[in-house]
Parts: sequence; structure tokens; C-alpha cells
Amino acid sequence: MQIVGCDFHPRWQQVAFLDQETGEYGEAKLINGDGEAERFYRSLSAGALVGIESCGNAQWFIDLLRSLGHTVWVGDAAQIRASYVRKQKTDRRDAGHILKLLVEDRFPRLWTPSAEQRDLRQLLIHRHKLVEIRSRVKNGLQHLAMNRGVQKQSRLWSVRGRAELEKLPLEGWSARRREDLLELLTGLDRQVQELDEAVVQAAREDAKARLLMSQPGVGPITAMAFVLTIGDVNRFPYSGKLTSYLGLIPSEYTSGGKRRLGAITKQGNRFMRQLLVEAAQTTCRLDEGFRKQYQARCHHKPKAVAKVAAARRLAVRLYWMLRLNKPYPEIAHIESSSGVPLANNGRDVE
Repeated sequence: MQIVGCDFHPRWQQVAFLDQETGEYGEAKLINGDGEAERFYRSLSAGALVGIESCGNAQWFIDLLRSLGHTVWVGDAAQIRASYVRKQKTDRRDAGHILKLLVEDRFPRLWTPSAEQRDLRQLLIHRHKLVEIRSRVKNGLQHLAMNRGVQKQSRLWSVRGRAELEKLPLEGWSARRREDLLELLTGLDRQVQELDEAVVQAAREDAKARLLMSQPGVGPITAMAFVLTIGDVNRFPYSGKLTSYLGLIPSEYTSGGKRRLGAITKQGNRFMRQLLVEAAQTTCRLDEGFRKQYQARCHHKPKAVAKVAAARRLAVRLYWMLRLNKPYPEIAHIESSSGVPLANNGRDVE
């Protein structure tokens, strides 16, 4: 079997390769743009194992390797670097180290989504980016209105508020800015609505998303994002692994018998954390159990901390809904029952 350790860069890549049958070892620097890299991988026997670090803009390369019949493993870049003790870092050393981890069966392999899951992720990301642009456009229009003494806040986007905005006595480039921003807002509203309908349709067709939407406060966007981010829920042995993956656990420095906890690590998908915090606020209004716990935390913690804690609890709730395939309110009854503990490997749901 042929094994290749690849230190990938957008323009080129450094590889170290080993043929386990013949013992042949080699190194090479391959240019991506002129076809040199593709020719190298075509020369390998089908079924070669190629390991690369997780990085951006490498999907075309992964698709190419799979189309050639090779097996591709994507590794955790942080763990790969942590396993390298030398202080000298070069591309040759990195490629050789990746090859060594593959040969010794110590490569920290990551779960990778399917092509369909990647495509649905693009739908959610595209919608999210357009919503961010729309918010900037609305902020610009709010600025123009407030400079003329109009303070309607969210009412500015009603039919009556928009008519009043259009009648404001603006001249010159201020009037041009209003006209352009209103035109942008109209187009963005139409595009976001189309994407919202696509997300709703995708959520209706996904059994896991429908299950999560039974939880009050969780809509199609949060449900689809959670399903696409988590993937196979069984890869997380207990809920603490999930909340760590999402960056919703506190940073910790414990030494000498003293435990110090800090802010949440934020080592995960920022988009997913944002959706969970937003959904948790709605859940606290609609779910009595969430609301009581949130209000209790607000008595002795800042509201921002209470919101993040609610988001973490919501993530745990969604995890167990997928793990046990139980909808709301059945999952809430299981959580509150001491006779039916939600536990795995000695760790409970919370």
C-alpha cells in the first residue's frame, strides 16, 4: 500500500510518500496549477492513502483524490502540530511528520461531511452572509432617518415607516444614498425570502431536523445547522464532548489543587454558537423549564452568561433528542425522571 503525507498549500504542496511493499521512500514539491500534482497522484496505484491537515480551499484537491480512487484522511491541524516536539518547522518536516503519523496509525482523523451536506451548508452560510449585509443596509437607513429626527427603530421597516423614510427631505448624495440603500434592501429581502423557503423545504425533508424542530424555540435554520454541523451524533460519546466541540464550555486552568475557570473557549463553529444563543432566548420564553433556570441564573450571574448557559443546555437537549430519537416533550420528561437517567460512560446529560 502506498501512503502519502501531504503538507497542502493553495499554490503548491510538499509530499512525503512511502510504498509499504517495496519500502521505497521519497519527497517532492508539487505545483498545483500546472498539473504536476495531478500527474503525481495519477501515477500512484488506486487505493493509496493520503493524509492532509484540515485547511481551507482544499475541497477541489480532496475531490480529485477521491475521483482517482484514493483514500483521503483529513487530520486535526492542532493535534498534528501538538504531536510534533521539534521547534524547527518546515514544509518538508511537516509532510514527513504527517506520513509518520499515518504509518504509526496515530493520525488524528476528522469526520468530514458528505457532498450533499456540504451543499446544504453553503445554503445556510449564503443566507447568513446576506442577512449580515441586510443588517448593515438597515443600519445605514436608520442613520439617515435619525439624522432627520425620525426614531422608529424596528417600525421603520413597516409599510408606514418606509413611506415616511422615502419622504424625508434629503438632498444631494444623502438622497442618492437613501435611494441606493432602499433598492439594495428590496433585493436582499427578496433573496433572503427565497433562501428561507429553501431552508424550510430542506428541513421538512430531513427526519433529524423535523425531530429537533419539535423543541420550542428551534426553527428550520437552527435545526438544519445543528444536523449539518454535528453529522453523526454517535461520534460524540457524551454531551460534554459536543459542548466542547461547539466551544460552549469554559476555559480552564487547574493546577496544584486550584481550579480556575474563565470565559467559554469559543473553539468551534461560531455560526452554530450564534444560532444556539438566539434560539435559546426564544426557548426560554416558550419552555417553562428553560425559563425558570434562566431566571434563576440571572439573579447571581450577568445576563450574557445566563444566555450562554441556556445555549449550552439547549445544545445538550438537542444532542439527546438525536441520540435517543425522542421528540419534545418526551425528551423533557426523560430528563426530569430520576428513574431514567440520561448517561453514557458514567457522565450524565448535564
